[in-house]
Amino acid sequence: MAREGGTQRARAPGLAALRSALPPATEAIVAEYERHLGGERGLSPHTLRAYLGDAVSLLARFHGVDSAASAGDDATGPDQERVPDDADLTGLDIGEIRGWLSAQHAAGISRATLSRRTASVRTFTAWAHRAGHLDTDPGVRVLAPRPHRTLPAVLSAEQAGTMMCASGIAAAERDPVALRDNAILETLYATGIRVAELCGLGLDDIDFSVRLLRVLGKGGSERMVPFGEPAAKALRSWLDHGRPRLAADRGAAGAAHQGVRRVAGDAVFLGVRGGRIDQRAVRRIVHDAVDAVPGAADMGPHGLRHSAATHLLNGGADLRSVQELLGHATLATTQLYTHVTVERLKAIHDRTHPRA
Repeated sequence: MAREGGTQRARAPGLAALRSALPPATEAIVAEYERHLGGERGLSPHTLRAYLGDAVSLLARFHGVDSAASAGDDATGPDQERVPDDADLTGLDIGEIRGWLSAQHAAGISRATLSRRTASVRTFTAWAHRAGHLDTDPGVRVLAPRPHRTLPAVLSAEQAGTMMCASGIAAAERDPVALRDNAILETLYATGIRVAELCGLGLDDIDFSVRLLRVLGKGGSERMVPFGEPAAKALRSWLDHGRPRLAADRGAAGAAHQGVRRVAGDAVFLGVRGGRIDQRAVRRIVHDAVDAVPGAADMGPHGLRHSAATHLLNGGADLRSVQELLGHATLATTQLYTHVTVERLKAIHDRTHPRA
């Protein structure tokens, strides 16, 4: 709510405002860091913005320009001490970092976000030390708060089967959109790939002879992911009977209206206007499909990823294999899915341990 009782709540300054308030010497360091993140590490635009925003937020507080950026030019006055243009990272220590984190905690930032921002700032200080902007790395002494990890909502195997059955019945009518939606659901559940990875699939990324998908994951990493016969049938039906019709119908409509995209080259999945499908459309498809399943928790594509991982582990897959299939950088991320295997582990223990 912008106004209440005749007053206006001050909004937190954005990244651009904070960055422009930094001393030129510090801003030059930020620009160097930005080039490092974008070029050398190959981060996605979203991750790059998060890393850069955390560094700028810390430096704005360190130089005392965060309040000025929040209030605008009116905050500067004769009594306000001006930060020298050549001010750099000299004096940035563990106390400054802890003060920044403490201020965010007082503002109500969640433990999970604080943990992420701690890791982000540690990345910045480590780089600044290597680049010669800091004599020592103060970030190594900062401990991240342990986030409260909530267990992901998953479908049971029976619920997943119910959803796929309903989707397959709709696809049997050979409506191109129903064929596409069924192929999307089968592919997401069969492979556990991320929604961005699904949207980025090209026709050459599918090898039906060995039932493998070539997936481009986070950080540009590539991996091969297997899929089963139901997904193969759904994909073939979509590609043979649905995609050509949707591309032709929407392509003809697009030719008559400027601004409407034509079919997006080799994209596997198309939107209703003939272009490569976007993530919002896929999320809507999944939400609608899950909503029709009795007793199922509301979830999007990531919920199907959680479900796929959980069902693999329940079926006897080892953590390392699931980690590779999902494209997790660390095994700790994959271990989150083991919460639903407790009953299975108990059964194994009871059956195999001599003192069970």
